[in-house]
Amino acid sequence: MKRLASLALAGAAALAAAWAVPNAAQTTKGTPVSLRDTFPVGRNGLCEAQIIEPEPGADIFDRRYSIICRDAAAPIGTMWVVRGRYAEAPESRFGLPGATCRAAGDAAAPKGLASARELVCEASDSPLRSRLIVGEIGNRTYAATGFNAYASALRLGLASLATDRVAKGEVDIPLTQATDALAFARQQADAISADQALVEAYRRSNQGEFAEAAEFFAASAEVLSGKSALDARLNEALLQSNLGNYAEADRLFGQTREEAATDPVLSRLLRNYETIHALNQDRADAALKRVDRPLANEFGDPAMLRRLMIGPALANRLEAENESAGGTYSVSLTPLERAQLLDGQADYLRATALRLVGRADEASRYLRAADSAMAEVRGGRVNSILWLRAQVLGELAEIAEIEGRPGEAENFHRQGIALLDTRYPDSPALQSARAQLAGFYARAGRRDEALALYRGIVADAEGRPLPALRSLITPFFDLLLGGEVNALGDAASAADIFAASQLLQRPGLAQTQAVLARELSVGSDEAAQLFRKTINLGRAIEQLRSGIAEMQTMAEMPPETARLLAERQERLQQLEAEQAEVLASLAEYPRYRAVSGSAIDLAQLQDILAPGEAYVKLVTLQEQSFVIYVTKDEALAYKAAITPDALEEEVDRLRESIAIAEGGRVLTFPFDIERSRELYLALFEPVADRLPAQRHIVFEPDGAMLRLPINLLVTDDESVARYKARLAESGDEYDFTGTNWLGRGAEISTSVAATAFRDVRVAAPSDAARSYLGLGENTPIGESQSGAARTRAALAGGENCAWSPNIWANPIAADELYTAADRFGSGAAVVTRDEFTDSKIRAREDLTDYRILHFATHGLVTAPQPECPPRPALLTSFGGEEDSDGLLSFAEIFGLRIDADLVILSACDTAGGATVGATREAGVTSGGDFALDGLVRAFVGAGGRTVLASHWPVPDDYDATKRLISGLFAADGTETAEALRTSQVGLMDSAETSHPFYWSAFAVVGDGTIPVRR
Repeated sequence: MKRLASLALAGAAALAAAWAVPNAAQTTKGTPVSLRDTFPVGRNGLCEAQIIEPEPGADIFDRRYSIICRDAAAPIGTMWVVRGRYAEAPESRFGLPGATCRAAGDAAAPKGLASARELVCEASDSPLRSRLIVGEIGNRTYAATGFNAYASALRLGLASLATDRVAKGEVDIPLTQATDALAFARQQADAISADQALVEAYRRSNQGEFAEAAEFFAASAEVLSGKSALDARLNEALLQSNLGNYAEADRLFGQTREEAATDPVLSRLLRNYETIHALNQDRADAALKRVDRPLANEFGDPAMLRRLMIGPALANRLEAENESAGGTYSVSLTPLERAQLLDGQADYLRATALRLVGRADEASRYLRAADSAMAEVRGGRVNSILWLRAQVLGELAEIAEIEGRPGEAENFHRQGIALLDTRYPDSPALQSARAQLAGFYARAGRRDEALALYRGIVADAEGRPLPALRSLITPFFDLLLGGEVNALGDAASAADIFAASQLLQRPGLAQTQAVLARELSVGSDEAAQLFRKTINLGRAIEQLRSGIAEMQTMAEMPPETARLLAERQERLQQLEAEQAEVLASLAEYPRYRAVSGSAIDLAQLQDILAPGEAYVKLVTLQEQSFVIYVTKDEALAYKAAITPDALEEEVDRLRESIAIAEGGRVLTFPFDIERSRELYLALFEPVADRLPAQRHIVFEPDGAMLRLPINLLVTDDESVARYKARLAESGDEYDFTGTNWLGRGAEISTSVAATAFRDVRVAAPSDAARSYLGLGENTPIGESQSGAARTRAALAGGENCAWSPNIWANPIAADELYTAADRFGSGAAVVTRDEFTDSKIRAREDLTDYRILHFATHGLVTAPQPECPPRPALLTSFGGEEDSDGLLSFAEIFGLRIDADLVILSACDTAGGATVGATREAGVTSGGDFALDGLVRAFVGAGGRTVLASHWPVPDDYDATKRLISGLFAADGTETAEALRTSQVGLMDSAETSHPFYWSAFAVVGDGTIPVRR
């Protein structure tokens, strides 16, 4: 199901009566910069220019822009296009009064401004040098000023203004890579006004950048009030649905449903968005019911609609309607027109649902109705939602294809692409439209044309994520592999599939690993300190912004709160200025300036693999699963014999046969060995014999397999037969000795992205002088309940989302910590009881002195109550400080400073995810929704290269976990994954611990070839 963008209330476009294709010049050149509210600065996606209001007293035709770049919380510069000639004395006109300026020695005139001057300026009240670039064309002056370290961005931005086209070239700026596209969007949204953020949100939604648009809508909703806030929340809800976050979408729709029903425009918006929400979930019948449900109040009186007032927020939002970006706001699109356009979109959605339920003949009628309704508004010439015209064209193409009119179908597809190419060049919406045409070619048997178009889409993306392709890329993979299940594709096909699959990467742990690798690629100690300081400042700024946004939502603010808000806003400005200074200093180190795209090709992956290693990547799309198998000398791909939905079911059933939490207890059941064998074949049958022969398997999971280690998959039928025969003889359902598990013979590492694996593998090792630090065995509080906890699971919850004191009553004994420490002698230390508090751990300045950090304690990864948001944490003792809560939270872990080759989390479910809320509390603006984005990501963010984490509650009976973890340290020089495998085999071969519950939970996340002991 293709994702459907939000219908911009700011300017709902009409479908033109004639579906004319723009001329070639329009299509190839795109929209001039002078007609855009925002445009990219450079080709590497690191900076953008955003229009802002001109200064008071400016000419009506003057324009002013902010330049916003990744990692810099505040704008790094400003650009102007003004009437008049100011190039001879530009300092006072362009914001640098009193500065001392001299000619720049590294100047190269921006394209289009051959006579431009470049100055480097210093002011007595600032340690930062500024760059001022100014030139004239006729009676207009073009100027840019900003931090000197960002001179390339200023130069490229000014070239775009001077030529009225986005200038080619790459910016060269200080960069940590701490922000991905999603975090960068949040950065931009916070840097502009709420009304401007709402305009930008609609624009990004219209061009298919759903994740980024959601950030802009969320930023607007936090600040705006009344109907404008409802508008933003409704759009945020839809975009979460478009991203597949259906539960979050349901929550946001629930927040707005009652109030939206009282407004004639918002009620229509709610109807349409909930219809799209149902379509996104492939519930076409439910979508039909929703779009056909009468509004609570039909609001059918045009006179009443005409009387609706447009407030300032809406007036500002209607800037998206304008033909130019001159800062003049339009208030001309009336609520009546907007309601009519929304009704037209409802007909389009009705047609989509009818086609999906097999009633294409009825769908055509509603598309014509949509066309008519929208064409009546301004003669169909509303400029800002050409995307909806493109969507309707795509729907017409689908119907034409169903009805056997391929020529018309292709024509409709091409017209939609041309519309998007005119207004939204290089956008996800355009690439999605191209992918739909490629899919049409594939179904029509036009293989070469389809492959060429798909490959063009992947090449044009240049490694940037395109999550919308997840629902559109399957025909590409089918063409490359012949469409047959388990049919092996050659190395060329594998390379194509590998390249396309990287565009589907989600933000989260992989991004954090990239940041750590960048930090460890250190040129000097001073550079490393600057880098880390930049990261910490960025997180502190995001945390402060979140607190400010929360305070600003208060309906009535007491004086004390208002004072605190003012203090926080002043502190935010100070942090932003400090960050700018640190980034300017970091720019002096070439290693930390801008980098190219983070994608890796198949040949590069093979180069970093050693003999005996295999990289296995699973890709789950909407209806099919694919596997890429890569060794140093071989690469192949195939379609797996299991769908993502079936995989979800199989993983759930297997997890349930390992352990489930019920009534505050962890229960185990006989492991479903037959299901494990079937899943191994469903995923890996074409390479079933190759995998066990590998010494080291690096597995990159997707979908449900993020929640299940592959070490427990059974590699032969004989193991199943032996288990059944023994069961018939002895009746012991829990004896799995002799089973050929995949993890019996192969070391296994878990990767979240090929780029992340590359980054971890090439990262510099720890410089720590000491070997080992063990932490655990909290001091109990209160009275223990009868019966010690059998596992390290803190399952009891308290009221009001607070944990019950009982979870501190059963500390994990520190035996495994002392056993491990004995292996390291004087280079080891163990911290327990009253020294093991959250406050004392946060205060330690020697954590960087240890190469291995080992936590043996309870892990809190679920929520205390079902209605509470989970906040991943490790349980500690309580300290005497006021800020001690007996928990080391995700945010607190992320803020630690460690230098560890290995972090061992001997606790429950530590491989799980974190909520968006917990992630934001840490000042991290992306990820958190998937497994491994929780405590694992927090420790990587703190400085851990490889993390050993668990997928379920780990057991204490039979000393299983103590034996497993202690075995890691048995021999010097053993690779981490091999040490874990050897330790696991010992448990596999003992009848009492042969059930996967006892040995299979732990996964090595990172590079398992790192030795445990050097």
